Amino acid sequence: MDNFKIRNKPNKTVDGMITPKGRRAKKHEQSTDSQLTPNNRLNAFDMKEGFHASEQAQLVDGQIQAQPANTGRNPNRDATGKIDLSLPKLNKTEKKSRWRRNKKDKKPRTRKQRIIRGFAIFFVCLALIGGFLVAKGYIKLRHIFKGGGNAAVLEDGVDPNKLRGEGDGRVNVLMLGRGGGNHDAPDLTDTILIASIDPINKKAGMLSVPRDLWVKTDDMGSMKINAVFALTKYAAIDQGKSNADAEAAGFAAVENEITKVIGIPIHYHAMVDFQGFEDAINTVGGVDINVDANGTVYENLWDELTGRNYTLNVQQGQQHFDGQRALYYARSRYTSERGDFDRAERQRKILLALKDKVLSAGTFANPARLSALISNFGDHVQTNMTVDEMMQIYNIGKDIGNEGIASISLVDEPNVFLAGDMIDGQSVQVPKAGLYDYSEIRSFVRNTLKDGFIEKENPEIIVLNGTTVAGLATIRADELKSYGYRVTGVDTAPSTNYAQTILVDLRNGDKKYTRHYLELRLGVKAVNSLPDPTINAGTADFVIIVGQNEAN
Repeated sequence: MDNFKIRNKPNKTVDGMITPKGRRAKKHEQSTDSQLTPNNRLNAFDMKEGFHASEQAQLVDGQIQAQPANTGRNPNRDATGKIDLSLPKLNKTEKKSRWRRNKKDKKPRTRKQRIIRGFAIFFVCLALIGGFLVAKGYIKLRHIFKGGGNAAVLEDGVDPNKLRGEGDGRVNVLMLGRGGGNHDAPDLTDTILIASIDPINKKAGMLSVPRDLWVKTDDMGSMKINAVFALTKYAAIDQGKSNADAEAAGFAAVENEITKVIGIPIHYHAMVDFQGFEDAINTVGGVDINVDANGTVYENLWDELTGRNYTLNVQQGQQHFDGQRALYYARSRYTSERGDFDRAERQRKILLALKDKVLSAGTFANPARLSALISNFGDHVQTNMTVDEMMQIYNIGKDIGNEGIASISLVDEPNVFLAGDMIDGQSVQVPKAGLYDYSEIRSFVRNTLKDGFIEKENPEIIVLNGTTVAGLATIRADELKSYGYRVTGVDTAPSTNYAQTILVDLRNGDKKYTRHYLELRLGVKAVNSLPDPTINAGTADFVIIVGQNEAN
C-alpha cells in the first residue's frame, strides 16, 4: 500500500488519492516501485498522520512528470488573508453554452410527465391565488366585522338563562345608511331600517323608522332621530375621543333611542355609506324590482360624485337598477306623494332585491365575486357582528322567502302612529299618542315582530288581582299583551291579601322560555302549584296573581 500504480491516463486527484473511475492499467504498462524516483513517486506516506502530497504526476508525451498541485492545503487568499471561496464568473456566452449543454443532456419529458407538470403548476398557481384571496379577505373581514354584538338565539338549543327578556327570541339588526365621504352632512343617518329575523319560526320582518322622527335623547336634548349618531359622534370627538370610540358612542346612542321608540332590543348594527351601497349593487350585476304605481319616480337630481345632473326616471313594471340608479331611487323623496314614507318602502324593496340577487348569483360560492364584495365593503361598511354570526344569519335568511318577510311601516293604514308637526322651525314626525309617547308604536312592533319563543310556545295566561287596588290586573295584562302574550282572562283573585306577586307555572317548566321571561318581568321565581285551590285556572299555562308590591 505504499505506492499507487501509474495509469496511462490518470484521473485528477485530491490529496494524492486517485479516483476509482479510470480504467485499470494494462499489465505491460505497470511500473514497479524500483522504477519510480522520489520525484515521480505519487505517494510516499512520509507523515505519521497520513500522506503528504505536494506534487502530482502527469503523463506528458509518454513521460511521467511531476508538477505542483493545488491540493487544498494552500488555498487562494485575499489581501486580508481570508480564504477566497468565490467561483469564477461566467460571461453571457459561457452561460448560454452551458445552458445548451445541460438542455441537450436532459432527456425529453414524456407526455405523462408533461401533464403531471402542468397540473402541478396549475395547482400551485391556484394555491397562491387562493392564499392571496384568503389573506386579503381576512384583513378586510377583520376591518368590517369587528364583533361586539350578541344574539343568544343564534345558539342551538339556547339556555333560557342567556335571554335578557322578551325580544331576545329574534335577531334584530339596526341598518343605517349615511352619505359618508365628501357628501354634505356625511354622518346623518337618513336611512334607518330594522331587519328582524325569527330563527325559531323561520320568519323575518323589515321595519322602517322615519328619518324625521322627533326624539328626546338622554344626553343631547331633542332632535331628529337621523342626527343622533352624528351629534353624539361629534360631541365625543370634541371630548378628545378617537374616531373609533366616537363612532361607538354614536352607535350606542342611536340604538338606545331606537329601542325606546319601537320597544325591541337591538342585537347588531350595520352602517353603509352611499359608495358602499352603490358598489354592492354593481358587484352583483344590479338588481331587479317589479315597480308598482306607488313606486314610480321622475326627478332631476344632482350627482355629487360626478358633478353632473342625473335624471331618475322609474316607470311602473319590471325595472333593472345598477348601483347609481338604485342609490338615487333609494334617496329620492321629493316627487313622491308621501315623501319619506314612500322612500322607506323603496329602500326595503331594494334590500330585498339585493338579497335575492346575492342568493341567486351564488355570491358566497363565487370566490372572485365574494372577494370583490369584501373589498368594496371594506372601507364603506362597519358592523359589530363577527364573521361567524354573519354566516349564521345568512344561512337562516336564505331559507326565508320574500313572502315570509313582512314589510312594516308606522304610517300605513290602518296602523298610522305618526303625524307631521313643526318643532324649532323643522318639519318633523311625532307620535299621534303625544310627544315622546311611543306606547302604541311599541305594542304594534312587539306584536308584529313577536319573540320567536313566545310565538312557538304560545302560552295561555290569566291575570288575577290579589289586592284591593282596582285595575292592577288590567295594567299588568295590557303590558303582557303588548309583548305578544296570549292573555285569556283578567279577574280578581278569591283572596285580596297577597303582599307579593305570585307566578304559577302549571306546565312545570314545559314552556321554559315563557317561564324565564315572566320571571324576569315580574321579578319572582315561579312555583308549580296554585296557592289557593279555589282558583279556577281552566286551560291556562300560567297564572299571575298580582300582589300589593305592584301597587306600591
